[in-house]
Amino acid sequence: MKLGIIGAGNMGSSILKGVTASNFLENKNIAIFDLNKEKIEELSKEYGVKRAKSENEIAKESSILILSVKPNIIPKVLEKIKDGLTEKTIVLSIAAGISINFIQNIIGTDKKVVRAMPNTPAQVMEGMTAVSFNQNIQENEKSVIFKLLDSFGKSIEIEEKLMHAYTGISGSLPAYVYIFMEALADGGVLEGMPRNKAYEIIAQTVLGSAKMMLETKKHPGVLKDEVTSPGGTTIAALKVLEDGKFRGTVMEAVKACTEKSKEMVGE
Repeated sequence: MKLGIIGAGNMGSSILKGVTASNFLENKNIAIFDLNKEKIEELSKEYGVKRAKSENEIAKESSILILSVKPNIIPKVLEKIKDGLTEKTIVLSIAAGISINFIQNIIGTDKKVVRAMPNTPAQVMEGMTAVSFNQNIQENEKSVIFKLLDSFGKSIEIEEKLMHAYTGISGSLPAYVYIFMEALADGGVLEGMPRNKAYEIIAQTVLGSAKMMLETKKHPGVLKDEVTSPGGTTIAALKVLEDGKFRGTVMEAVKACTEKSKEMVGE
């Protein structure tokens, strides 16, 4: 098996880092291509992977070909690689808003196509990736794709029509978390906490809270109740959040994000 990655930006580099660290493949069986030759030279030396000379070359040599380029570049890339693909090549696109059908219309409906959407924590190997497959992908091939995606976080299969909702609850979620953390730090500063210490405390607490939910499998409402004592400090704070329509505001934010995602691709 050979893996090719077209595009060496933040996400392409993160995928390369995860794949090489997890020993998904021997590094000699991984190739990368990008128009930025200096970037490719740097990554090739750092990870010991092959530098491809063109999009078509990497397409011909890859069993799995990851397209990690901007959505507006995808049509040009697909045109360049389509003649180098076979019915066995798995084309995995992480371009936002680019549907499986769009890709198939250019490279052919007989090709194996995967649509995936990782989020930015993939850059620190803690990404969450949603993935959808076309009808040509076999179950054993799905297992390989999950292993690849899990090398830089976790992955989950969803219906392709839910990719917009996924954007609302995960793709854009890091920004919601960061603004929440920033507001918490501002509150801490208001009460005399040094900002650098506030950020460290908050970041670790958010990390620990997420880990508790994942490892205990408890409903978030149950975990919330475990922190909330009768007549205590937490319930006083929660009342302020509820009075400010915190839940409803978050739900409206998800809705707005989802609708914008649909609008951007004309749905």
